[in-house]
Amino acid sequence: MAATSKTFLFALLLHISFLIPSHQYHPLDSLTPSEFTQIRSIVTKAYPKSTHNLTFQYVGLEERTKQTVLSWLRNETTTNPPRQAFVVARIDHQTHEIIVDLSLQEITSKKTYNGYGYPLLTEEEQEDANKLASTYPLFVASISKRGLKLEEVECGSFTLGWFGEERKNKRIVKMMCYYLDGTLNADMRPIEGITMTVDPDEMKIIQFRDRITVLVPKGDGTEYRESKLKPPFRPSLKRTTVVQPDRPSFNIVGSQIR
Repeated sequence: MAATSKTFLFALLLHISFLIPSHQYHPLDSLTPSEFTQIRSIVTKAYPKSTHNLTFQYVGLEERTKQTVLSWLRNETTTNPPRQAFVVARIDHQTHEIIVDLSLQEITSKKTYNGYGYPLLTEEEQEDANKLASTYPLFVASISKRGLKLEEVECGSFTLGWFGEERKNKRIVKMMCYYLDGTLNADMRPIEGITMTVDPDEMKIIQFRDRITVLVPKGDGTEYRESKLKPPFRPSLKRTTVVQPDRPSFNIVGSQIR
């Protein structure tokens, strides 16, 4: 009976130890998956009418000042600085810069960005933009004119960059397409002579020009997958071994490297 009680008490203490943090986080620790979920909830709740026109282009830790971090390092038993996140979101086709305080569970700062440049493209935006070409009649006709198979064409979206011109009200990305047809090394087989731009907010092609027809390079000898290659394209590689008998000259503890 006594042994059973001790086992139960040990299990209870172990359970409590998981509920109570065993150590304080470092002020510069990256955001955790649960914190990302909190941030998403806080921002979407603050913009309920824009849920369908809200995308997160960037979410990262809002770093504390150097003085705050040094003060914490001198005495790690003090209360941790409040955790905050910096968010760049597209809301109703405008770029917003938002500060979210995770301890208060609320937005403490927000402003609309109207300067030069635009935020990063999301993976979803790029994937949706890349699919537009295959259903665009002018592009389909251009591919057919070149004698290529539409199902072997793969497109990618790229930002245009800024070269000193006046501000533009719309985000625009350039589409570049490549031909596979037996190889995964698409970069070696660009489909040149076609200029195509996409508005990622409206998700539609806004400019298309078929300027010139250029032969697509042959795919022979361009494959980079090891299973498909034989000498002389890629000779078998010798095995490499790295040995550190005295162990590395650095230590990694959590997210800190010393």
